[in-house]
Amino acid sequence: MSVLGIDQITYGADDLPACRQFFQDWGLSLVSEAADELVFECLNGCKVVVAAWDKPGLPPAMEEGPTLREVVWGVESDADLDRYAAAIAQDPAFTDTTVDGARRIGCTDPNGLAVRLQVSRKRAVEVDCGAMNTWNAKPRVNQPAPIYERATPIEVGHVVFFVSDVKGTSAFYAQRFGFVSSDGYPNRGAFMRCAPEGGHHDLFLLQIPSGKRGLNHVAFTVRDIHEVFGGGLHFSRCGWDTQLGPGRHPVSSAYFWYFKNPAGGLIEYYADEDQLTADWQPREFEPGPTVFAEWAVDGGLDGHTRRQKNAEGPKGAFLTEKK
Repeated sequence: MSVLGIDQITYGADDLPACRQFFQDWGLSLVSEAADELVFECLNGCKVVVAAWDKPGLPPAMEEGPTLREVVWGVESDADLDRYAAAIAQDPAFTDTTVDGARRIGCTDPNGLAVRLQVSRKRAVEVDCGAMNTWNAKPRVNQPAPIYERATPIEVGHVVFFVSDVKGTSAFYAQRFGFVSSDGYPNRGAFMRCAPEGGHHDLFLLQIPSGKRGLNHVAFTVRDIHEVFGGGLHFSRCGWDTQLGPGRHPVSSAYFWYFKNPAGGLIEYYADEDQLTADWQPREFEPGPTVFAEWAVDGGLDGHTRRQKNAEGPKGAFLTEKK
């Protein structure tokens, strides 16, 4: 029994028209729309809901302003759902309801976030990905690597929160839902994955000196490094602001590109994270700029010139062309 991953996230936001354009530019499909709620889907059916911040029934916010209000995690079966329900039945704000014809249970985590579980509604998808030729292995033969005009995210891969008590919050996810440690910052950060075997992290909890609680970012999985670049360039051409990237994380090995998000926090394209098993031994890192990013472009790349923001674009057909 283990959690499979994120099935749905729900934001509470104050500018739904801006969010509508933002998530469509991001590459999600708008599947339903009402005056107080937008529902988007990733390629595998993972849902992103953007609700008006004051919509009735929306879980309370853990911070002021637009932010994530709920994370729904998927499980494999009704029997799994029963076992998790027994594990959290005594927790504050325990819920056991029916949503869109399916059972959904949940509670509130120590950080004030609504946590829910349901039998996963995500669907299996087959996508073509760019193979990487290395010195030892060259799987891409007589075939150029892909170039993407924009991204089409496969799913919500992980969520990251500022927490006031990283030890207590990470223990909550480990004890209630079976999450396991991947890596960490001593007394400061916890990278956790849903199951012993899987991607480097589905959840990252970060405690900063101020004790601030809230959303840091939501990360969307794309096919490969080329889609990180193609998606980011398209999003830049649409006029949305980069926070940092593109770049590469040393801790998870993933390539990233972060943008500012009108629904709250930041949003990330990422690909090529480490895959772990139960044999993995968690490591500890002292937080710092070089731990966060092996390399990164400050301010992003311009979608038109393909150069760093505010850098002069090419003038001739060839870089070596002389005036």
